[in-house]
Amino acid sequence: MKALIALEDGRIFEGRSFTGPGEVSGEIVFNTSMTGYQEILTDPSYKGQMVTMTYPLIGNYGVNPEDEESLGIHLGAFIVREYEADYSNWRATGDLASYLKKHGILGIEQVDTRAITRHIRLSGAMKAVISTIDLDERSLVKKAKESLGLVGLDLASKVGCKRPYCWEEGKILELDDISPERLSRLKSWESSRFRIAIIDCGLKFNQLRLFSKRACQCVVFPASTMPEQILSIDPHGIFISNGPGDPAAVTGVIEIVKALLGKRPIFGICLGHQILSLALGAKTYKLKFGHRGGNQPVKDLSTGRIEITAQNHGFAVDEATLPAGVEVTHINLNDNTVEGIRHRDIPAFSVQYHPENAPGPHDSEYLFDRFVDLMEEFHSK
Repeated sequence: MKALIALEDGRIFEGRSFTGPGEVSGEIVFNTSMTGYQEILTDPSYKGQMVTMTYPLIGNYGVNPEDEESLGIHLGAFIVREYEADYSNWRATGDLASYLKKHGILGIEQVDTRAITRHIRLSGAMKAVISTIDLDERSLVKKAKESLGLVGLDLASKVGCKRPYCWEEGKILELDDISPERLSRLKSWESSRFRIAIIDCGLKFNQLRLFSKRACQCVVFPASTMPEQILSIDPHGIFISNGPGDPAAVTGVIEIVKALLGKRPIFGICLGHQILSLALGAKTYKLKFGHRGGNQPVKDLSTGRIEITAQNHGFAVDEATLPAGVEVTHINLNDNTVEGIRHRDIPAFSVQYHPENAPGPHDSEYLFDRFVDLMEEFHSK
């Protein structure tokens, strides 16, 4: 089934749908990961975007429930050079095409993904429309220009949880009563050292797995939860998750984090990093084509160590706007953008990349240990 990809600047790419008919708009971006396509599909940070994979062969190892990073697929369309229907992997429970169809997501193949990637790198990420229904190029370009894009959009509220829940033995346990007394009776508290309140802007399950691995009970709150309700569970620390959209538009969460500063140790990842920076008084800006993939080099300025990191963001923190008392802790070695900050006086730090390694390398997992150490230090005073 023929498909057209129309960019807002008038560029047209042809392909074919391997998931049936459809039409969708969004920001078109690329990801350089060679594996981990299911983790990418289920990453809520891709809400409002259509992802082009630079690796040419996708689908060869199928899909399985264990590799899901959320309860659904959040991107608008998935674009690949060649889709492989005959998967081979002992963990697989199904094929990629059926998985996309189940969630109503367009899958497009036989596309010149190298040309798309090069065009985005030169011209920047931009709005686009993909359609198998409307094959009129002028019509599609007009639709792309008129689509919303990402700037100014608060998408975190659309992908996060609607009710508080506890991560209990690898599963979601929704709770009507989230008092400390109720939480202390759960199995997750029996072997826990710390209780973490998580502000869900579009988190990935592996963040919860890694906290649980470090004996932390995770209580997840909707992004709109008021500070007093978050503090009502008497958490040892507060975590701000990753998520989609323009960080400056997530004004409600920024105000919530402002109210929580200094009351408990805070750790933020990706959108959480940007929200923490904005709450501290900094500003953010849109990158030309963003950082998306599993091979971004980052330098830890405190140790001099170089980490290979997984990343997925289209906005960055403006270093020149960081207030006094806030220092840069990590930088991206490709373009020197800010990849991590910490406050010298307030127990709060964050990183722009994804240390939960799903998909991606394990180099940065130490940051979860760093947060545990910060909570221990804070509560030992």
